[in-house]
Amino acid sequence: MIQEYQLRVTPQTAYNEQNIKAFLARDKGLDARTIHAVRTLKKSIDARHRDIYINLKVRVYINEEPTDDVFVRTEYADVSSAPAVIVVGAGPGGFFAALRLIELGLRPIVLERGKSVRERNKDLSLISKTQKVNPESNYCFGEGGAGANSDGKLYTRSKKRGSVEKILNVFCQHGASPAILSDAHPHIGTDKLPKVIENMRNTIRSCGGEVYFQTKMTSFIIDSNKVIGVRAKTVFESDIQIEKVFHGPVILATGHSARDVYRYLAESKVEMEPKGIAVGVRLEHPSQLIDQIQYHNKTGRGKYLPAAEYSFVTQARQRGVYSFCMCPGGFVIPSASGPRQIVTNGMSTANRGSKWSNSGMVVQVNPDDLPGNDLLRMLTFQERMEQDAWQQGNMRQTAPAQRMTDFVNKRLSYDLPSSSYTPGLISSPLHFWMPPFVTIRLQEAFQTFGKQAHGFLTKEALMIAVETRTSSPVRILREPDTLMHLRLRGLFPCGEGAGYAGGIVSAGMDGERCAEMAKLYVEASLTDIKKQIMK
Repeated sequence: MIQEYQLRVTPQTAYNEQNIKAFLARDKGLDARTIHAVRTLKKSIDARHRDIYINLKVRVYINEEPTDDVFVRTEYADVSSAPAVIVVGAGPGGFFAALRLIELGLRPIVLERGKSVRERNKDLSLISKTQKVNPESNYCFGEGGAGANSDGKLYTRSKKRGSVEKILNVFCQHGASPAILSDAHPHIGTDKLPKVIENMRNTIRSCGGEVYFQTKMTSFIIDSNKVIGVRAKTVFESDIQIEKVFHGPVILATGHSARDVYRYLAESKVEMEPKGIAVGVRLEHPSQLIDQIQYHNKTGRGKYLPAAEYSFVTQARQRGVYSFCMCPGGFVIPSASGPRQIVTNGMSTANRGSKWSNSGMVVQVNPDDLPGNDLLRMLTFQERMEQDAWQQGNMRQTAPAQRMTDFVNKRLSYDLPSSSYTPGLISSPLHFWMPPFVTIRLQEAFQTFGKQAHGFLTKEALMIAVETRTSSPVRILREPDTLMHLRLRGLFPCGEGAGYAGGIVSAGMDGERCAEMAKLYVEASLTDIKKQIMK
């Protein structure tokens, strides 16, 4: 017999299956010896009050063993002789587009300007050691995209754009923990995600798809307002470059930091529009302090609770100010994608076990906030902030930083607390040189957040500048029904870089949708060809 129950239990009870079995026996009058297995279907933490509870939905197997899989598998067939679709970018948008293309019977050819996820990690470690950023292999560019080194958080509110469950199940099929299917705020962890990404790549290749690294798209091949392929160049460590041509419709999933792509599109008169972004800083607290605040306990989270999360949002002078990409028990990382830039981001390993917790604290910026009508003015604004931070950081990856209370009170920090940011910090008056309309709103918001959560506004918290890569600074215009570009047939702008997603899961869902539209386009094109032959 199989029964499902909604439970409200203590963290200790929810800690493992044995404890849940014992609770079920007491609370539901079951014989513990007959409970063969308990599967958690949904799990969330209720930390609104001093007594913390875990809400569970469980499936209980009584006098029988589970016979169903923990996750739903997707079948991927051989497509080696199928029509090709070019996928530019191997982030979540690109890889999920490629996997969905295989499902639909098409052959994906994935072009990634950066390196494979393992080789890429070698370049990431050099940033702290050498203070230099490889412009083609960094925290933004490379297999897995920016999300590969940003905790692997899988929470999204974009549930109308596709199946969240499908994306999570595909992750599980490729090695992610099944816990992501039940957790309210699932994450994989930066230490676990590389293997998952490698498994996705292996699936693509084993089915007849192709994946090329260090291969950068340089231009579209256009015939009568149709994109029929791309030109690209592969760059080897010896600086030898090989020009390549790939034919097929194009899913453009280059991510929100491929600024050279945006400039190429603008020069080519590809229809785009400036899009609102959010900018600010990475705010880092001791994780124990966040645990104390969120769990209402001076001793912190204890043995049975995870590192605490938070989410803050307010309005300051008619602009939204909010926390972004919160990383409990995590690290602040250098996410510049080129020279003369300081960019911060956050990540966590699977156990979220560091002694720091961080989030982006950002202010909404709209195109109307900036003068002029330049299509790329939001991008230029991002660049200017990053260059200012680089100059304040002594023109290295040493990031300018300030204590949170000093920032609010407009004082220079004479010393800084310890930090997870490995390239190093330098004390800097962020309140003085950051854009005033950003600074004043952050100051007001921090005071509001400090009242909402006593202890949050503290000198132990550290602001590290700057956080600018929250989303794409442009939107590449596409038709709502076909997801194709407004003018260029056969071009499918996709994911975060095109301005249609905001995270791993939403980018993955958009990749799947673009693949489905590419399938319809290929079918229509083949039908046209057959008609021409018959004539």
